[in-house]
Amino acid sequence: MSAGFQLGVIGSLALSVASSVAIVICNKALISTLGFPFATTLTSWHLMVTFCTLHVAQRLHFFEPKAIDGHTVILFGLLNGTSIGLLNLSLGFNSIGFYQMTKLAIIPFTVLLETIFLKKRFSESIKLSLLVLLLGVGIASVTDLKLNMLGSILSGLAIATTCVGQILTNTIQKKLKVSSTQLLYQSAPYQAAILFATGPFVDQLLTNRSVFAHKYSAPVLGFIVLSCLIAVSVNFSTFLVIGTTSPVTYQVLGHLKTCLVLSFGYTLLHDPFTLRNILGILIAIFGMALYSYFFVREGKKKSANDALPVSQMSDKEAEPLLATKDSTDSKKANGLSHDC
Repeated sequence: MSAGFQLGVIGSLALSVASSVAIVICNKALISTLGFPFATTLTSWHLMVTFCTLHVAQRLHFFEPKAIDGHTVILFGLLNGTSIGLLNLSLGFNSIGFYQMTKLAIIPFTVLLETIFLKKRFSESIKLSLLVLLLGVGIASVTDLKLNMLGSILSGLAIATTCVGQILTNTIQKKLKVSSTQLLYQSAPYQAAILFATGPFVDQLLTNRSVFAHKYSAPVLGFIVLSCLIAVSVNFSTFLVIGTTSPVTYQVLGHLKTCLVLSFGYTLLHDPFTLRNILGILIAIFGMALYSYFFVREGKKKSANDALPVSQMSDKEAEPLLATKDSTDSKKANGLSHDC
């Protein structure tokens, strides 16, 4: 990996963490303090503001739009929008502890799907570091585990759609050679549309209140606007991180945000904090450090292998390359003889 690419990855990770923590604090104030509980509808506004911002940026030539197959973009957008709605429903129909378990389950299921369908290999070191991370976050955030059939089904669907959506975010960018900005610009309207259509019903089901009947005071409107502006950075950095790293790395980053939010909640908002929370966060941070170390080490090893000249490869590795070169040379010679 080049130094410029590594700086870009670090920048995208930092932007993702900062914007995500900021939006959690903003939304906590909006929902808990100001009494605006309509999370799904708010997310649809986030996505529409994101699309409008990117549209202005595109018109000002900050980036060039790239056409993507219509069916791919629509299905991708609808899938991501559905996963957001299902995660909100999972939170509404399950205990906080079971919802946290749902989020923890996304990493192992993503690893499983990538292993089965994309033939991606995860080393034992990476798996061990992920296990330590999940153990730490589980200790820090999972309190009660109340099960119910409907909540379990919604959680299963949320896990499936989230995993597939994030894998596709990475795969589409790499296979179709599109940037995170181009993909977000194309898909945001479809994500917003499904949440616009379903958000008010989902929110009324969860809160027994209508978003249309809510009294919008100046502070509520101010925090909604602020939340939407921060969401532009959140959505952009999400696609950027998944595109430049991997869905698993993005989920690891998500658990770092969970630990930071718990810490901010204790220091700034004086939320209850126990020795168990502290222990869990420390274990999770250790797991993240292990994951980062092994991820970077394996990335360097892969880059070194890719750059290895034929003369330094083993005989078995070199033979196919030499055979391919000989075959190419003979084809060129044949082509020249035909032209003559």
